[in-house]
Amino acid sequence: MACRIAAPALRHAARKGKGAVRVAACSSRSFGSLASTGSSSQVEQAGVSRTQQTDSRPQHGQRKQVVRMTTEEAFVKTLQMHGIKNSFGIIGSAMMPISDLFPAAGIKFWDCAHEYTAGMMADGYTRSSGKMSMMIAQNGPGITNFVTPVKTAYWNHTPLLLVTPQAANKTIGQGGFQEVEQMAMFKDCVCYQEEVRDPTRICEVLNRVIEKAIRCSAPAQINIPRDMWTQVVEIALPTGVKIERSAGGQQSIKKAAELLSGARFPVILNGAGVILSGATDVSAKLADKLSAPVCCNYQHNDAFPGDHPLHAGPLGYNGSKAAMELISKADVILALGTRLNPFSTLPGYGIDYWPKDAKLIQVDINGDRIGLTKPVDVGIEGDARLTAEAILAELSEEAGNIGREARKELVQEKKAAWATELEGMDHEEDDEGTTWNHRARAAHPQRMSPRIAWRAIRRAMPEDAIMSSDIGNNCAIGNAYPSFKQTRKYLAPGLFGPCGYGFPSILGAKVANPGVPVVGFAGDGAFGISVNELTACGRNDWPGVTMVVFRNYQWGAEKRNTTLWYSDNFVGTELNVGVEYAKMAEACGLKGMKVETVEELEKAIADAVDGQMKRNETTLIEVVLNQELGEPFRRDAMKAPVEICKVQASDMVE
Repeated sequence: MACRIAAPALRHAARKGKGAVRVAACSSRSFGSLASTGSSSQVEQAGVSRTQQTDSRPQHGQRKQVVRMTTEEAFVKTLQMHGIKNSFGIIGSAMMPISDLFPAAGIKFWDCAHEYTAGMMADGYTRSSGKMSMMIAQNGPGITNFVTPVKTAYWNHTPLLLVTPQAANKTIGQGGFQEVEQMAMFKDCVCYQEEVRDPTRICEVLNRVIEKAIRCSAPAQINIPRDMWTQVVEIALPTGVKIERSAGGQQSIKKAAELLSGARFPVILNGAGVILSGATDVSAKLADKLSAPVCCNYQHNDAFPGDHPLHAGPLGYNGSKAAMELISKADVILALGTRLNPFSTLPGYGIDYWPKDAKLIQVDINGDRIGLTKPVDVGIEGDARLTAEAILAELSEEAGNIGREARKELVQEKKAAWATELEGMDHEEDDEGTTWNHRARAAHPQRMSPRIAWRAIRRAMPEDAIMSSDIGNNCAIGNAYPSFKQTRKYLAPGLFGPCGYGFPSILGAKVANPGVPVVGFAGDGAFGISVNELTACGRNDWPGVTMVVFRNYQWGAEKRNTTLWYSDNFVGTELNVGVEYAKMAEACGLKGMKVETVEELEKAIADAVDGQMKRNETTLIEVVLNQELGEPFRRDAMKAPVEICKVQASDMVE
């Protein structure tokens, strides 16, 4: 017990100039460089040379010397070795032993308004930068708020570190204060989880959890009972285990190359794995060699350069009709770095476009997901970039020659036709027998429709901007509009489908990319879930962002379902017309603008981005729209109800 009490006292003694004691106990106070604030002799007394101290990341096969330190010091030093500099959450007593060291360690703790949105910020940070970040909060009710963002990150294939301080071992199981089964809670949300069972293993476990997250490209959890902190241990920092990724089996690579070399109409479908592995340039070389159109998987509009002649656009819900029509003609499809989620290839615009007889080559880093949703002719468990390079090297000299010129002409023809059609799509159509969209236009003829707003946004957006989106009808309608020259520019909420993603994810993206303009988008329903971050993002060191909120005063996706299958019996779909989001932003010390015309919208985005980049301003742009509703999310999952036994209010017992 004496050691556990003494450690914090030593830390504060060092702050008052008593560094010699501190150095002897922990080797260093300056975590940024792992260099001592004391003399060289004091460092040597601690048994650690200056060369050893400047080791940055875990080095495979190089054993390190045993060092005396506290468990929280060991934890923070391991974070440093992996370059984890940013943490998102809300402060709590169970994490304070390590958060106390964050400033000295060069780790920034971003204090958010809610753990739900803190997790979405971490996802946006890592997805936009490729750098791992950390989520951390108080055990119990703080940690429970992480469930949705962690599962969101899981299906976004985002490598994140989830740190869950736990109730103390001494009392766990007694139903004590803020106690809950935190490992069970995240079992289906992370790729790996481990609890620290002994203080001497804290570095070992943390290092393994971080490496698993990187290797599996998903969140991983370390659970730490709070009585593991402030203990003095003698341990070596981790050496690390680097496992080289592969291109997959040689025979599978050859078979894939043979199919593509002989294809009449090859098509490439790029998924998240292309972004994660940095494979866009290689997929472009494959496309050029084969003259193959390249489609982007649903919500991954930045998986292929939008200015490339063979870029066809996104598949899936409200995607590119050109991409759908082109892939429908494929005899061989290379699905590169995608699990082929079933939702991502559902029919669109009345086109059941997935070709039933095409040969399918599926490449995924996780072999368990290959062939899970569609019959596969060649499955390759491999890194998307390495696999693409290997296939490219195996293609025959004649690959792509069959029908090359006609195929290239068709690609341009379909793209031009879709661009013209999209530019002319001002309004949403009603299904036969329904009239909601007609009534919505008649009720507010002066208001912009979602599509008219999206065209204005596309004209006003900076070319190099990072963009986030959210779940909901107005954001979904916008899926067809954005394309990007670079990857890590588009942050859609992903296939877990959480509302309230657009605002926090763009905040995280700005933290990671302070020199790049960022613009987030959300409908008013989804934004209401993350609106509390207005109270946090204007304080201290938070960078400025631009947030666009579509104001149509309804939960649009659910209202669309109601118009189609429930005879306009609107239950829970209406939002408060008296809420003024722009004024709410101003009340939080931010800038707010409310716009109602195309001209006002374009100017507001330009002004907001200018303020963001030049004056570090956060601006909320409230865009008033009519109540038109787009294509429903799930025609495949909905049907009209049938009355069998009448339900009536008179049967209710008082």
